[in-house]
Amino acid sequence: MTVLALAVTGRGLVDPIEPVIRADDEGLLRGRAAFETLRVYSGRPFSLEAHLDRLTASAASIGLPAVERRRLQVLVGLVLPKAEGGDASLRLVWTAGPTGGIPSALALLSTIPEWIEETRERGATAVSLLGVRASAPWLLPGVKSTSYAVNMAAEAEARRRGVDEALFVDGDGVVLEGTVTNVWWRAGSKLYTPGLDLGILAGVTRAALIQLAPKCGYQVEEGAYPLTELIVAEEAFTSSSVREVMPLVEIDGHALGRGPAGDALQAALREVVGKV
Repeated sequence: MTVLALAVTGRGLVDPIEPVIRADDEGLLRGRAAFETLRVYSGRPFSLEAHLDRLTASAASIGLPAVERRRLQVLVGLVLPKAEGGDASLRLVWTAGPTGGIPSALALLSTIPEWIEETRERGATAVSLLGVRASAPWLLPGVKSTSYAVNMAAEAEARRRGVDEALFVDGDGVVLEGTVTNVWWRAGSKLYTPGLDLGILAGVTRAALIQLAPKCGYQVEEGAYPLTELIVAEEAFTSSSVREVMPLVEIDGHALGRGPAGDALQAALREVVGKV
């Protein structure tokens, strides 16, 4: 992944190797910052307003100063031309700033990692790892913050075990989410995905797939489901803004078939983004 452009409030476009965060920014010292990552298609960000909505909600849950959407929209406008009409990854960050100071915002435009399409072609492998159900407000349910150490540790553990992805499961064996993805599986013509009341992230792509599924011939059911149901599914996949729909072909050593639903939803998603 290569950084294409970086824009920071108060400075505009800056060289991506330039320091842009103060050493006493609480986003750096304590992880008190929120972020969003979205995909840019043909130079246009997909569902930018939905991502800004979620960023605003995350910032409020963390207790950050209110997100100033206009400032972020200006930053997006500065970096998008560097996509040169192609696809890219766009990350927006809103930090607390120093104690008693003003918040910082930045927009980072990067290339799409090459491994995504390669992995989609062969299908991803995954391992289930113990996660925590965010059932209390202080566990920040549905919040996308930069306090990502646990997620990164889970990804590292997945790589150590020789697989692509880690899926969080709570102490009762209920499937939650991936480190950066939502989880789906199919039985017949019904798609299952963990419900938001489990404290998982309300994925923007997840919401798009819920709308697209009936058009592809599938019903969607949200709820609390055990891992035992996932590993015997007819097919499974994950979803995220940058990875889109990613088929899962193995979980905890159990082989899964490559089914029609994931491919149909990926095609439907690409059709939608081609129209926005």
